[in-house]
Amino acid sequence: MEKTYLDCLAVFGIGGAHPGGLLLTKKLLAEERFHENMVVLDAGCGTGQTAGYLATEFECQVLAVDYNPLMVEKATERLVKLQKDIRIEVQDIQKLPYEENSIDFVLSESVISFTTPTMSIAELTRVLKENGKLFAIEMVLEQPVSAEERKEIMEFYGMEQLWSVNEWMVAFLAAGLTIQSIDVPELETDNEDSETATDFSLSESIEEDFHNILSQHLIVTENYKKQLGVRIFKCIK
Repeated sequence: MEKTYLDCLAVFGIGGAHPGGLLLTKKLLAEERFHENMVVLDAGCGTGQTAGYLATEFECQVLAVDYNPLMVEKATERLVKLQKDIRIEVQDIQKLPYEENSIDFVLSESVISFTTPTMSIAELTRVLKENGKLFAIEMVLEQPVSAEERKEIMEFYGMEQLWSVNEWMVAFLAAGLTIQSIDVPELETDNEDSETATDFSLSESIEEDFHNILSQHLIVTENYKKQLGVRIFKCIK
């Protein structure tokens, strides 16, 4: 089976792999008001860094899902150590097991882009309660690219689409969401802060192919740094 970029993230167990990492997550949630009865879904939880932060900082009820079993395994190891009651399982955010109108808040950090976005947005909207919120950090196309360039980016990341801000807006609105704001995040990191610095949960054996994929990711992001950007979409149902 061909190894993918997402497989690479799982093998290296990169915590806070989304742009801006946990530092951005903290800023994003700083003004939100959570309480113990609120149900928060970390949609595409990776190694569980954000889910752990949510449960520790806000004492809300946290659900965490990821499509990659290795990610869920590593997230489970992290969250067990925190001794928090966090439900974590392998699930596809395009087809969730939760009832309609059952989730208060959905956080998706660089996840929807790697699915069929129209399906994922519709499903996340379905499980949201009325007046529930969806915050999504997603890759956007800042400038037009050639067909060849678009193909290179999409094939490397395993994406079905590469959307502009306007195309993302259309998708959120079509799902029945109201867009509260679209923000350009500050993506600085503080690697001297052990809590927010990128962390790793390395697999025991990492094949050379995965090192090559990680190197290629750095090349792609550098080559297309003017064409690719990031937005925070804050939506309400």
